[in-house]
Amino acid sequence: MRIAVYPGTFDPITNGHMDIINRAMRLVDHLVVGVLGSNIGKAPFFTLEERLRMVREEIASEANRDDVKIEILPFKNLLMHFAAEQNAGMIIRGLRAVSDFDFEFQMVGMNARLDPDIETVFLMASESQQFIASRFVKEIALLGGDITSFVSSNVAKRLTEARAARQAAAGK
Repeated sequence: MRIAVYPGTFDPITNGHMDIINRAMRLVDHLVVGVLGSNIGKAPFFTLEERLRMVREEIASEANRDDVKIEILPFKNLLMHFAAEQNAGMIIRGLRAVSDFDFEFQMVGMNARLDPDIETVFLMASESQQFIASRFVKEIALLGGDITSFVSSNVAKRLTEARAARQAAAGK
């Protein structure tokens, strides 16, 4: 059985993430979407529970497929430890641009030292998704811009609600 982990903070999950998930499912028998609880380099906008809920909602239609099993699980430990716990033989990573490759290249080297039995597979973002980044989506949403071409209507609604809540809390 080919088991892979597609890790991320998914803060929020975007159409770009879904593109990689859908394409990764063609490569494996079991895909674990690992939602990172916290990251030293990032402070998530949404809580872990909110991000898990959004990912589960986005993937709900894919969860009942016969050809591939898909799970959404939280993790708070090292990616390689999480992958080993899932019996994964590969990590799926999406690449949008050359700048992504530089970071990912370094990460692959470190991960290979931690567990040389787990391969990293890179999937290039589809042409229409290459520019989408969660951090840009959040910024556009919080400044009142239209994000409907970057995320599902469900995620857009959650970001709109979060913006309204922040404005209310700030007294605006």
